[in-house]
Amino acid sequence: MKIDIILCGVGGMGALSTAAIISQAALDMGMYMKQAETHGMSQRGGDVQSHLRLSDQEIASDLIPSGQCDIILSVEPMEALRYLPFLNKENGWVITNENPFINIPNYPEKETVLAEVKKVKNSIVFDADQIARDLGNPKGTNMVVLGAASKYLKIDIEKLEKAINDIFGKKGDAVVEANINALRAGRAVADKM
Repeated sequence: MKIDIILCGVGGMGALSTAAIISQAALDMGMYMKQAETHGMSQRGGDVQSHLRLSDQEIASDLIPSGQCDIILSVEPMEALRYLPFLNKENGWVITNENPFINIPNYPEKETVLAEVKKVKNSIVFDADQIARDLGNPKGTNMVVLGAASKYLKIDIEKLEKAINDIFGKKGDAVVEANINALRAGRAVADKM
């Protein structure tokens, strides 16, 4: 069993925290893991992405070849669009928040970006921001998107919840609970599809 994931977004939106949670959960399941991160201009709202490779066998490279990615998990739709050349077009999934983070003057129309992402056979494009706000956790968009992706990660959701507890536990029970609730709300979205 192997799964190749690209996590992407804009600096400060939690893409790298999400990668850490998935990595921790996979390691807890006894899987092999390799990760490569590009932080870009994250301090200024720039592109952030991580290649995350999980397997029950040893992994040779930390970079995902073009056309081989199983899941693109994104907290920003244009970032999901940027990494589509990596996606396995037949069986791969794109799971993204539908709301753009407009950080450049010539950002394309939202509808144009979403239409391109929705051309992918297996895609979940939804308002993760609104779900996070409804939960009283406006910074939890990344956990909502992770929850939606959890159905396809081949990782037990309980392992993801444990990883959230391990990673955010030092911030207190309220932070852990808020993130687990966001994860579960995202999973409910995927389960309805």
